[in-house]
Parts: sequence; C-alpha cells; structure tokens
Amino acid sequence: MNTAEQTDRHDESIDAASHQSRRRFLKLTGTAMIAAPAILTSRRSRAQALIELPPSPPTTPWLDELPSTIEPLSQTNLFSGPLPPPQGEANTANGECGRTDHQRWSEFFGAPVIQPDQADLYELKANAHNDHVFHPHYPPQLAWSFEGRSSNGTVLYNPTIFARYGQPVIVRLHNNLPPSHGAGGTQLTSFGLPEISMHLHNLHTPSESDGFPGDYFSETKYGPTLKKEGKFKDHFYPNVYAGLDEFGGIGDQREGLGTLWYHDHTLDSTAPNAQRGLAGFYLLYDDLDSGDEHDSNPNALRLPSHPYDYPLKFQDLRFDANGIHIFDQLNPEGTLGDKIAVNGKIQPVLRVARRKYRLRLLNAGSSRFYEFYLVNGANVVQQFTYIANDGNLLPSPITNMTRVRLGVAERADIIVDFSRYPMGTQLYFTNRLQQTDTRGPKKVQAPGTRILKIIVDHEPTEVDISQIPNILRPVRRPTSDEIAAAPVRNWTFARKSGLWTINDRLFNVKSARATISKGSAEIWNLSNPSGGWSHPIHIHFEEGIILNKFVDGIAAPIPVHERGRKDVYVLGPNTRLRVFIRFRDFTGKYIMHCHNTIHEDHAMMVRWDIKE
Repeated sequence: MNTAEQTDRHDESIDAASHQSRRRFLKLTGTAMIAAPAILTSRRSRAQALIELPPSPPTTPWLDELPSTIEPLSQTNLFSGPLPPPQGEANTANGECGRTDHQRWSEFFGAPVIQPDQADLYELKANAHNDHVFHPHYPPQLAWSFEGRSSNGTVLYNPTIFARYGQPVIVRLHNNLPPSHGAGGTQLTSFGLPEISMHLHNLHTPSESDGFPGDYFSETKYGPTLKKEGKFKDHFYPNVYAGLDEFGGIGDQREGLGTLWYHDHTLDSTAPNAQRGLAGFYLLYDDLDSGDEHDSNPNALRLPSHPYDYPLKFQDLRFDANGIHIFDQLNPEGTLGDKIAVNGKIQPVLRVARRKYRLRLLNAGSSRFYEFYLVNGANVVQQFTYIANDGNLLPSPITNMTRVRLGVAERADIIVDFSRYPMGTQLYFTNRLQQTDTRGPKKVQAPGTRILKIIVDHEPTEVDISQIPNILRPVRRPTSDEIAAAPVRNWTFARKSGLWTINDRLFNVKSARATISKGSAEIWNLSNPSGGWSHPIHIHFEEGIILNKFVDGIAAPIPVHERGRKDVYVLGPNTRLRVFIRFRDFTGKYIMHCHNTIHEDHAMMVRWDIKE
C-alpha cells in the first residue's frame, strides 16, 4: 500500500466536525467548570488542565448479591404495535433514523419487509433511570441502560442476548434518553450525551449496523454519517461466520465467535455514555459451542451451559463525597475509577453450586487494566482453565492457569470447577494490577484488591455432565504465500498537542484513511512508540492473527492465549504488533481505535472503508 494512502492530506475541517458533540454537550448542560477546567479551544490546544479528584467514599464489601442466574432478553413481536416490522430500507416515514440500507437483505429474507419466523426479533430502549444503587452506602442515582424484558415481563437492564449462528437477529433500538440531560449540573456530574450509536463488538456485521461513531441519533439530532434523525434504528445482525463469499453456506466455522458485547459508540462520547451504563452481553452459539452441555451432537463441545454459563462485566467508577457517580468527559486524561463494579454492583457476592462454571470476564471500563487472580480466604492462588480470548475459543484449553490480564474491552472465558471445594468455601476475584492514572497499568503486586466474592453454597440440581475437551475451535492461520502477498499498512498510536493521534493525525469521521478491496487481506503494523502509555487497539468487523510482537525493537514471544484470533490488541509501551487481517463479505465504513475510550474520544480513531 503506497505512502500517499497512509498519509493523505489532513482535513482542516476536522476540528469543527469532530468537536460538534463536545460543543453540544457544553450548550446542553450549561456546564459549570469546577476546579481547574479543561480548555476547549481546539484539538490542537496544549492547554489541558487536570482536575484533582479525591478518592471515592469508603464502602463495606459484600453487602450486595448478584443473581445466581442470568435472565436472557426475551424476543419481541415486532409485527404488532404502532411501528411496522423491519425492512431493508430505512423506515424514515415511521420514525427510523436515516441509516444506509441493510446490505444483502434480499439474500437473507427475500422480500423487502421481513416475514414472520425469518429472524429472531428483539427490542431495546435506551432509558435513563434515577434509582440505580451501586452500593448500599451510596444513594440511588442516575444511570442509563439498554432496557428490555424477560420472558415473564420483568424489566432487564443491559440484558444478555442469546443468539445462534445461522439465525439472523434484528434488534430494534429506541432512543428514549432525555434531551435535557445534565441541565444545571457540573462538569463531573453531567457527563454523557443523549444521542446513541450501538456497537456490537465484534460481530461480522454490515457497516450500517456496526455502530459507527458518526451514526448517532436521537429524535432531534443525527450524526454526520446518517441522513436523518429518528426515534429508533433497526440493527441487522446476520449471524454468519466470516468467509461467507469464500466458503458459501453461512461461512467458515473456524471464524465462530462466542463472547460478544454491545455498547454505545457515539462520536466523542463513547467513554461517558458507556460510563453511564450503556453496555451488555451478546452470547453467540453454534453447533460446536452450542450452549448446551446435554447436546447429543457428537461435535458439540458440551462446555458448562446456562445457568452455569455466567457473564461478568467489570467497570471502574469514581464517586464524589456524596456518593454520586462522576466522570470528566472534557479532559483528555479522563477519570480513573477507584471503585470496581461487577455487573453494576461494587464488591458483590455471587453464590455458586459445587460444579463447573463457564465465567465470561469482560473489561467494560474506560481505561483501567486488570490482572485477575482467583484466591481463597488466605490469598492462596487457585487454578482454572482458560478457554477463550476476546470473542474466540482457543484452539486448545490452557489448563492450570492462575491469572488473567485484561486490557480495556478484552474478554476471557475461563472454567472454574467449584466441585473441588467444600460447601461454604469463600473465594475472591482479586485485581493485582496497579494503575494510578488513565494512561496504563504499572506493576503487579499482591495481595491486590478483592473485587468479587464467590461462595460455594449449594449442590447442583443435577449431575454435572459438562466437559472441557482437549480441542476447542481450530484456527485458520495465514499461509506463508498469503503473508508474503499481503500489502502492509503502518499505524502509529501516539500523542500530539495534548491529544491522541494515529499516524500523527486526529480522527475525521467523514474521511477514510484507508480503502480496502472486499475479499483481500493485509498486514497491519500497530506501533506504540511511547514508553508512557498503553493502548488496547480494537479493529472493528474482522478478527486478526498476531504474526509477530516486538518490544523495544526486540522480538518478544506472543502469549499462548493471544495465539488465536483476536479483536483487541494491547500495545504496551514501545510495542509493535504485526497483525494479519482478512476483509470479507460486506462493504462500507468501519473504524480502528484505542479502546481506552478516553483516548478514543480525544481523537485516537481512524476510519477505513471496504469497497467492492
């Protein structure tokens, strides 16, 4: 790929285009700048002052309990009610925002309008509610969530969606966030913007349903890459493997994903909107990872299944002296949380049965990294089996593991066999990774901070027949000929004029910095030349294979758990990764960005397009 394509001329309109949402935020909230305010003149401004924050008020651990099982989102009948069923074209006449037409719609559904039983249909509503309790010592307060309903009609906040390969999903997302959010508040309490763009990380999804940052919408506003405002948006998730065109059917089963999550991705406001609470799990199954430990299919892995398949979302938060959640969305250093919420609760308890569990760990915060250890009451480290990294099952399980490190947005699936413990045993997930600012982690130090308490307190209702096979999901690695033929792009993640850049440039939502032919493959060099920061880099749409790792210019081993497919690539200080990526099946606009969402919101993002 030639140099001109990688370093095309900077668009001087970027400051106006990419600061639109920050100016909206200031105008909307009438924000009172407190302490040492961030100065918003230009993204090139060096005048960025830090706000010194005191620690969050102390809390007593283990007062809240998580539910013993996860209640999945129930399907919705979108053929009844005031709105018409989903269709390929944007239904702007009935209030849908002005999205691009759904790709390959006719291949999946035939008719322009979906027919009954052609897809699983779900409905989510982005709502604000003032009764969320992070901890009994803190008052009920404002939180945002994607809300749906369970099969018995119970309201679920950020519900888990169970999906299956070969069965398309339509999610109708309503934006019910109040347009007057934050009026009269302060810089730290009024964070978040009431426009949304929901990204399903990292499904093989057409670009118009990917949650592109410029596709944000509300009833009165719309982003620069949409055509019209709207009350709702229909997201089309085909649930096909990558390689649809190459292999036919529903694609290449080696590309199967499992642990995905959905979160807000609004331009310049991903960190504050996700901090408000807009994030949930999307679990994807197929004939191999079927979600049924009783599966009679001889090809099924029969891993621990629901209700013993349990997702855990970790998010760092900060609170003021009154116990109110705060975040500084205007500052390019952001806000490092000193309280860790697990599924929205600070230091909760999870009661488990004496049997094997599949625990899906997600770092859903804005900037904190974790290194988790499972310990007993005496801080003795326990062992478990590591089966998946990011959304991908590993080729083989890694046994006798004692720690899991997660950069922002990374996931890890582990299996813990609680049958090894006597009734009443108390265990703890502990974070031993120290971090004092939003730029990245420091060192590992025991005993660490206890985040989640697990109590083995009952016997299972049936015999545990789940298993951990020696072989999980095979990986399609590139051949030597494919590597030799692949064009190379260089992407450098750095700091400039107080903000965050890629190839010395700030993000321009309307300009593609790379144009890639559908069906091609490339090698992307991801480089962090700094010794002071860490960047968890997320590439939308396609998984990649790490070919090489270099630290301080010296070849370094690739950890075993990172030798499969990945969608988040942690660039530690002075680190470069060579990543092989294929670009298949769909066209349109996608992005790569640092998933330290503070860095992302302050310009460390790049648009790239796939063309026919």
